[in-house]
Amino acid sequence: MALDLKKSAHCEFLEAGTGRPIVVLHGLMGGLSNFQGVTDYFGSNGYRVIIPELPLYTTNLLKTNVKYFAQFLNNFIDELGLEDVILLGNSLGGHIALLHTFLYPRNVKGMVITGSSGLYENSLGGGYTKRSDYNVIKQKAQEVFYDPAIATKEIVDEVYETVNDRNKLIKTLALAKSAIRHNMAKDLPKIQTPSCIIWGRDDKVTPPNVAEDFDALLPNSDLFWIDKCGHAAMMEHPEEFNTILHGWLKSRNL
Repeated sequence: MALDLKKSAHCEFLEAGTGRPIVVLHGLMGGLSNFQGVTDYFGSNGYRVIIPELPLYTTNLLKTNVKYFAQFLNNFIDELGLEDVILLGNSLGGHIALLHTFLYPRNVKGMVITGSSGLYENSLGGGYTKRSDYNVIKQKAQEVFYDPAIATKEIVDEVYETVNDRNKLIKTLALAKSAIRHNMAKDLPKIQTPSCIIWGRDDKVTPPNVAEDFDALLPNSDLFWIDKCGHAAMMEHPEEFNTILHGWLKSRNL
């Protein structure tokens, strides 16, 4: 499906399909293309998929934190006049979805998190003391996935460029620290929104016990596992991810 790149007052975003809006939130090192499988599938199956490019590297450093981007998302949703939104977030994007739903529950009908921060994570943006060594960065990128081949040269090159750009590295580290500080364990039991947790059994960044903790703390959640899968289930197993998610949406009449 062809993606339509648009511009709002807040950011550029991709859009495909018509129907109930699914707003997709990428992670700290993620890009819009990470959700190509989600966009193609749901944009052709009765949903309006919207993927904002979060201004992670252009926001003022003092505002570069999870709470700011939860507020940013609220402004974006209001600007587009979206209602009954389903939020889908991976990694930091999942954390933003969680905090946004906690702070602004009125327009969120459903929430989907995969490999989300918010409770505990390993090496989210850290460990780049040898960032000038391409092979070190390649190895770190590969560790995100169960199948290292998913970390294509294009993905590795993008991570390498990000961590070797001083401004981007500072913002990356600021967001990583903010994610660690903003632990949501006390907030999650207050979120009544139907929540779908899709997790890779081999996730090294946010290990399986993190998914189990999310499921235990969120009062209205369902947990699904994908085998032989790392931190980005929608990239490694797009067909299985979409099947699980579509089934859950139907079960919840979303």
